[in-house]
Formats: sequence, structure tokens, C-alpha cells
Amino acid sequence: MSNQHDLVIRGGTVVDGTGAAPFVADVAVRDGVIVEIGSVDGKGREEIDATGLTVTPGFVDVHTHYDGQITWESQMAPSSDHGVTTVVMGNCGVGFAPVRAGDHHLMIKLMEGVEDIPEVVMAEGVPFNWSSFPEYLDALDKRQADVDFAAQIPHSPLRVYVMGKRGADLEPPTLEDLVAMRNCVSEAVRAGALGVASSRNLFHRFRSGALAPSVTTELDEVLALAEGLKDAGTGVFQCNPNLDNDAETEMAVFRAIAQQSGRPVTFSLIATPTRPENWDAYVAGIKQASADGLTIRGQFMPRPMGVLYGLDLSFNPFSLNPSFRPLAKLPLDEKVARMRDPELRARLLSEQPEDPNPAFVGLIKSITALYRMSRVADYNYAPQDSLQAQAERTGVTANELIYDALLEDDGRAILCSYSSDVQEYLGKTRDMIGQDNMIVALGDGGAHYGMICDAAYTTYMLTGRLEGEGLDLTTIIKSLTSQPAQSVGLQDRGVVGIGYKADLNIIDIANMELYRPQVTANLPAGGKRLSQKSKGYLATIVSGAITYRNGVSTGVLPGRLIRGVKSAPAAPAEAARQLA
Repeated sequence: MSNQHDLVIRGGTVVDGTGAAPFVADVAVRDGVIVEIGSVDGKGREEIDATGLTVTPGFVDVHTHYDGQITWESQMAPSSDHGVTTVVMGNCGVGFAPVRAGDHHLMIKLMEGVEDIPEVVMAEGVPFNWSSFPEYLDALDKRQADVDFAAQIPHSPLRVYVMGKRGADLEPPTLEDLVAMRNCVSEAVRAGALGVASSRNLFHRFRSGALAPSVTTELDEVLALAEGLKDAGTGVFQCNPNLDNDAETEMAVFRAIAQQSGRPVTFSLIATPTRPENWDAYVAGIKQASADGLTIRGQFMPRPMGVLYGLDLSFNPFSLNPSFRPLAKLPLDEKVARMRDPELRARLLSEQPEDPNPAFVGLIKSITALYRMSRVADYNYAPQDSLQAQAERTGVTANELIYDALLEDDGRAILCSYSSDVQEYLGKTRDMIGQDNMIVALGDGGAHYGMICDAAYTTYMLTGRLEGEGLDLTTIIKSLTSQPAQSVGLQDRGVVGIGYKADLNIIDIANMELYRPQVTANLPAGGKRLSQKSKGYLATIVSGAITYRNGVSTGVLPGRLIRGVKSAPAAPAEAARQLA
């Protein structure tokens, strides 16, 4: 009976992802699947003592942008540094397929503007050895990674693929165009896409300021995509709402998509200071849709979205000022030396941001509170912690204090700006975590390399939200595992149960720490990106193989492309559980 199992995890406290009470048990794995839970007599080729530790399913992140990164590297960081074992990409209606040979550069420029990925990185890194979406999936089939990865077909590339320059120029589609888009969606989903993704968000633009092709499309085009899902008989429709509209208008669109397709709809639920009333209206709309027999889910961050500003990042509060332009591409040490010049300091403090892209100017002008990020990142800021509040107490202007703060740590300081009041946001999301049709997501891993690092939200849930508000561990783990997995049709994971995929985490929750993001220059063409590390993950396991030990990659790459939805094991997890 020796070496009966590939892996046995001994004596851990299992939080199984279903919301059930924790229990102490051994977990045995064979051929990438959980085969026994309870008191396991058989030995494993490898065994892990998890006494005093927590055993959970691997985390599932359904809102990422690894569409390019998966084509040039095998580690889907920062997500894979934080217990994530499955990612879904192709969100927000942007990506790299389908695409015709003459439109490669257009897709790169679109991703540069919408997702803050440097053009030079994508030009060197993305091979474009595909045209249609099924061909893109075939290319991904050859890739190996530290997590499993699934894709959705994005609306903007699809529009340009079908309509050419007319699609990029936001012209209305012909009937033939609509039929072609419908057929492409159906073809993509039948080939293994988990669904289709679009965006109505006016913030989604090329760096020049031109709108992304999907943003202003009329309802008939959106419903043509929905018809493609209906034809395929499966898949989800992901969409970003127009944040400038009232929630009732956007919910009407989502309801129409759900009715036309007969498929679930998921959208980005974002708190905005310009329309604070929308949040409650969206939540009410989700509940009403459920009562009416429609499945509409809101994806939300467990803390306010945080834009990061720094001298080595994409933006800082002075980066769009005219006098900063000559400094923008200088090495950090030279940039810091120049900014310490009193004359330049005075000039920068006197100027206003200027850019052809109004979204970028808005990003700077909308800053109302900035917070210093400490080595161990504490995202639950109080209003008095902001630099603006500190400036009021000390009698200097906020811009002066911000300027000097950017120069701290030899220019490596990172300042965080939140879209909402922290405590208010935590309060209104408290009861949403774990609720039906409310999905914790929006980490955006693989995108915003120089301005957002939210993919560590999984670790934040365990360090920043556990117990302090009465949130229990079982609810949090469910919100990171089975709930997001089921929302995209991946029923084979997200649960520690017999027959489920052996994607697991072994965590020392009591000693977890989440560290401040850091800038690294390890992208193609020497491009920079934010990375973020943590402490507390003793092991992360994908398909029964240990991918990370104590936060360090083992170099093992069991992650593969997921083609299409996956069914749950025949035996329900609760019935199959064997307690010691």
C-alpha cells in the first residue's frame, strides 16, 4: 500500500469552499484529483504535515487580463503569488483575438490604452501566431503555466475582425456584420471560450483618447453577441457598464442580454463618486433579476479600487504637468535628482495636468486622498491617514507634501488613491461577500502593470477582512473558490471534495502578511511592472502538483488551457466526505 497516493496532506483544518463548517482531516490526491478525505491510511509519494494550518481549494480569479502574458511567460504573477490556481481572461472586451494580420498594432495600442500595458512589451512578447479565436485557443493549448487559464472572446477585437477600419472608427454595423459577429461568438464558445466580453465604459480608450471599438455600440450589436451564446448553448456574457449612466439604464441592457441569450450575465460593479446612488440600484437590480428568473451577477472588489502613483509607475500626481514630460523616461535616480531642484519643484507645483486623453487627466484631477503604502500593506486606511489630512494638520499645501512623499525611499515610494471612502465601502460590501450572484473579483491581474496591483485581493481578504467585521473564514473562502468557479461554469474545482480537481492551498492564516507592491523590470523589452508578495502560503497545489512552497515557485508548471465549461463530480462533496 506504500506510495498509494501522489500526495497526502495530513491533519489540516479543511475549509472546503462550500460554506460548510471547518473540519480536521487528511486529504489524498491521485492523478490530479482528490480521492480521499478523512483518516487516510495509504501513503503518499509526497506528504505534507498541515497540522495547525488551513487547507482550502485553490482560489479562482474570473477577472484577469493575462491574454498577452500567457503567450510569453509561464508564471501568471501576481495572481499565482496569492493562492490563485485558475484565471479567466478576455475581460472588458479587449484582447488579442480574433485579429487579422494588418490589425496587430491596433490591438496592441488598444491594450496599451485600456489596460496600461506598454506597447513595446506587447510588440516583442505577443507572437500573434493566430487569426481566428479558435486558432488563438490552439496556440494557448501549447502553453504551460503555474495556474490553469481560460479565455473569453472580446468584443473590440471581434468588431474590428469583422468590420475592419469601420469597426475601429465606431461606424454602425450592417446586418451582415451582425450575423458574422454572432457566428464568431458561437464558433469561439464551441471551440472552448467560456463566453464573450464587452465594455460600455467610457474610460476604456486608446492612449490617444479615442474610444475602444465596443464602447458606443448600440443594443442590436450587443444582442448579436448574446445570440452567439444562445446558438452555442453555453457560456457567460461579461460586460463593463457605462459608469456615466444611471444603474437602471445599464441594468436594462444586462437584462436584455440575459433574456436574449438565455445565459448568465456578469458585470463590473464599481463604486463611483460621481454616481454614488448607482451602487444600491445595481444591487437591487441583481436581486430583482434573480426574482424574475434571470441570472445577472455583479463582480466587485473586496476593498475600494486603488490606483497607485509613483515616480517609477505609469502616473504620479505631476506626471501630466508640462515640466514633467522631459523627465518621464529618465532612470529613477536621475528623475529624483532633477526633482530635488527647487526651481523645478516650484514649476511643477504651479502647473496643471495636460493630456489629449481626458480619462488620464481625470485620473489625476480626481485624486482627493492619497495614502503612503507601508512595507506591510494595510489597505484599510482611515481618513486622517491621508496626505491631504496630514497637510491640513501641518499647515503646508497638499501638493507640497505629496511632492516630497514621492521622493521618499529614493523615489520608490508608492502612494495609493482610493475610488471610495474605505470604511464606507467596507460597510456596504460586508453583507455582499458570499451572497448569491455577488462575485468577489476585479483584480485585473496581467494588466495595469504600472498603476494598479489589485490581484492580491485574495490575500487581502484573509489579512484585511477576516473576523474584524464579523466575516467568518468559511464565507470568505467560499467567495474566493466555489462561487467564482461556478459563476463561469467551472464546476470541477473550487471545492475540497472527492472527485474535484486537486487545486489546493495550505495556509498559515494567523501569520499572513501582505507586502507593499514593488516595481520590477522583467517584462519583454525590459518593461516594468508591479509585483506583490506575501507571507503565509505554505503550499499552493495545481492538479496535484506543488507549484509554490512558502511563496517561492517550484518551477513546476501543471497549469493548462481550460476549454469550455466543466461538470461537477458525480458524487456531491458533502456526501463523499469521509470524516475521521
